[in-house]
Order: sequence, then C-alpha cells, then structure tokens
Amino acid sequence: MADAPCRLYLITPPVLPDPAAFAAGPLARALDAGDVGALQIRLKDLAADGLRRAIGAIRPVAQARGVAVILNDDARLAVETGCDGAHLGQGDGDHAAGRRMLGTERTLGITCHDSRHLAMEAGEVGADYVAFGAFFPTGTKETVHRPDPEILAWWSEMFELPCVAIGGITAANCGPLVRAGADFLAVVGAVWNHPEGPDAGVRAMNRAITEALSE
Repeated sequence: MADAPCRLYLITPPVLPDPAAFAAGPLARALDAGDVGALQIRLKDLAADGLRRAIGAIRPVAQARGVAVILNDDARLAVETGCDGAHLGQGDGDHAAGRRMLGTERTLGITCHDSRHLAMEAGEVGADYVAFGAFFPTGTKETVHRPDPEILAWWSEMFELPCVAIGGITAANCGPLVRAGADFLAVVGAVWNHPEGPDAGVRAMNRAITEALSE
C-alpha cells in the first residue's frame, strides 16, 4: 500500500444498489482524481453471492489503478475473489488463522479501537497494519471507542507497522491525525458524500493531508 507519509484509505459506501454502475462511475472518478492507497470493500448487508458480484465489479477498477483492494471481514473470500487483502475486526474470528489464509502476499489489517494492547497483539499475529478509531462521530457505524490522536503518535514512535485512523474523518478535521503520525486516513462520507462529487472529495482530502504535513 506504498510508502508515503500519509495516504487515503477509501471505504466503499455501506450500500451499493448497483455495484457495476458504482465501479464504472463514482469509483473510477474518485480513484482518478488523486492519490489513494487502498480501497476497502465493506458491504455488510450483501449475501455471499451478491458480495462476490460486487467484488467482481469493483476489484478490477481499483487494481487497474494500482489501488490495493481490501475486503472487510472475510479473509477466505478475499483470497477466493482475488482481493489484495482483508480487514478483520475484533469479532471476525481467529486473526492468526486469517494471517495463514492470506499468506505472505496479501495484506491483513486489524481493528484495534482505542487499545494499545490490541494493537500490539495484532502485530504479534502478523498484521500488516492496525486501525484505530473512531476519532470523530460517524454515521457509518455505531461506535463506542473514541481514541485520542496521541495513540497514533505513540504507535508511530514505537513501531514500524503502519497505522490507519478511522471514524468521521474529513478534510476539515484530519490535520491532528496526520501530524500525530497516521499512515492512512480511512474515509467514507468525506469522499462519497462530497457536495461536488467523489473526485472533489479525494482532491480535498489530499490537499488537507499535504497542508497538515507542511505545518
């Protein structure tokens, strides 16, 4: 997922009535608008067959642009469908088994909420990145954990493993997370709900990252 000081980590909208239309339209425009390090496919309401079809539509569009495709929740399906990795939450089964399933060529990300302990455990089982959040209120999912940006600074100082900041992140509020040491900013609404379109959302986030790094 590349070696830049801080990059975008896009997450799909939670519901996609027509994944093929999304992939060819909003997704392609967003990925063509600026730097994006990864795209997580997170479609929890889809049954297995629908999810496979969605992955089949989305994955080629992202991978053709050099964007890593990470599947939420399911390491086995990530491998079967040609994704570049999987993101597992704390309730998504055996993380060590997920690591073995993904092998050494695919990425494993693990949700660590606001916990230094969970993050260190994730590193021990072979995660390729850890995710902290939610840093701000978000309507994408119910959250009970609210870390301080200081956890990003601590992690970045102590460990080389990349960290992802997630939760209600926008161009207006991301500065402290970038300066604290986030390697990736995971965003949903800041891009897909941008009033001028997802391409403008990607450009706005990348500008905000650049400005924060220059301060």
